[in-house]
Amino acid sequence: MLGPNGSGKSTTAAVIAGLLQADRAVVRVGTRTLTDTARGVNVAVHDRRVGLLLQDPLLFPHMSVLGNVVFAARRHVEARSRAQGWLERVGALDLGDRRPGSLSGGQAQRVALARALAAEPEVLLLDEPLTGLDVDAAAAVRGVLRDVLTGPGSGDSGRRPALLITHDLLDVLGLADRVMVLEAGGIAEIGPVADVLAAPRSRFGARIAGVNMVRGLLVGPATLRSAAGQLWHGSSAATLVAGAEAVAVFLPAAVAVYRDQPHGSPRNSVRVPIAQLESTGGAVRVRAAEQADGTPGLAADVTPEAVADLRLMVGETVWYTVKTQEVSLHTASRSGTVAP
Repeated sequence: MLGPNGSGKSTTAAVIAGLLQADRAVVRVGTRTLTDTARGVNVAVHDRRVGLLLQDPLLFPHMSVLGNVVFAARRHVEARSRAQGWLERVGALDLGDRRPGSLSGGQAQRVALARALAAEPEVLLLDEPLTGLDVDAAAAVRGVLRDVLTGPGSGDSGRRPALLITHDLLDVLGLADRVMVLEAGGIAEIGPVADVLAAPRSRFGARIAGVNMVRGLLVGPATLRSAAGQLWHGSSAATLVAGAEAVAVFLPAAVAVYRDQPHGSPRNSVRVPIAQLESTGGAVRVRAAEQADGTPGLAADVTPEAVADLRLMVGETVWYTVKTQEVSLHTASRSGTVAP
């Protein structure tokens, strides 16, 4: 589950976990109904079998690492052996005698994950558990998550259902099957990871996928008019209807930058002010100012030599051009509605 701050991600997780009462909601896990406000159904938190892992591990400071995990497995006769098994699974068995205060951030999250899983939840909610960890620790915990969510002991299908809230594209690529983007409290788009990242239809989806997106209205079968009045020509795998809301999507690498308006082969060409120059490895990302409808500014990836030759600087105006065949057109989803 992706989305900007304030879009409703943590609220959704809290409603599923039973920590927050919704005005109107139905929550089901498998065949069990946990919440149905219309019917007055509201299963208690401790009976939901929903595990919750937050950015803060929230380990009990007065208990040892092993004691924390045993507490979660206390309903089982073999609680201690179960706890040790989960600590071993997440690579933290050697930490069993230590207190939480002596752990690093990555170690504490491993222990918190073991504690959440020791309670044998039917679904695991992960609310930005890797935020705040350094790169190495985040990569290690991400690997542990991949193992426990898809490895042996993760349900009949070999997979453990989980809902992950994140802002990190690596989490999406490495852990998710499907992705949902929330904007302004509603679902802007939802679908398989590959489909959403290849052709995002929401502002946040485009931002995390690292692609350019222009919203507007179709004025022809392959032409979109943006809020600023710019025309974008592209292609679509589906039949699009004139007058419908749509998005044009293309990669920053497909954008060429010119000082003067180019002439020649048919292509999309727009004049934009430069808002930011950012090094991205062997290239420089030239970011334009935010678009008229609030969508992130268009980006172009060019070589450092091109930046020097064109003498590009923040505040100056340049021309972006994109070949028609590099632009894909898709119907747009609206915040607050569920995309197919």
